[in-house]
Amino acid sequence: MDELERLLIERACERLVVGYCHVIDHGEAARVADLFTEDGVWTSFEQTMDGRDAIARGFAKRQANKGRMSRHVCCNLLVNVIDAERATGVVYLTLYRHDGDPDRAVSPSASPSVVGEYRDEFVRSAGGWRFRRREVIASFVRTETN
Repeated sequence: MDELERLLIERACERLVVGYCHVIDHGEAARVADLFTEDGVWTSFEQTMDGRDAIARGFAKRQANKGRMSRHVCCNLLVNVIDAERATGVVYLTLYRHDGDPDRAVSPSASPSVVGEYRDEFVRSAGGWRFRRREVIASFVRTETN
């Protein structure tokens, strides 16, 4: 694999990470399932969604929560290209979220809700690069309620 091919794979995986955050934070969380393979897995310290249909149902519930405002701040992305069909990645996550009046312009925030990282497995599919697995590893979790 040449350097350009490696860079294109890294960029495609980076776009998945950014796209994931964008759809959740802008009211289209149900679209997250489109970023996963059919047999994809999303897992966290709270739950596991196994398969694209389960992911679609789970994130449709998130989208239905019109009172939740969130921002996923991801940085320090490291993508490791395994070969032309597979890659892994890790990205730091700082998540701000607050449930309140759906019509508000801003939300209060004393601290992030979660600080941790996503650990990802990416695969090339017929539709382009997709998540095969996305795991949320929490290092810090805000314990007080909103």
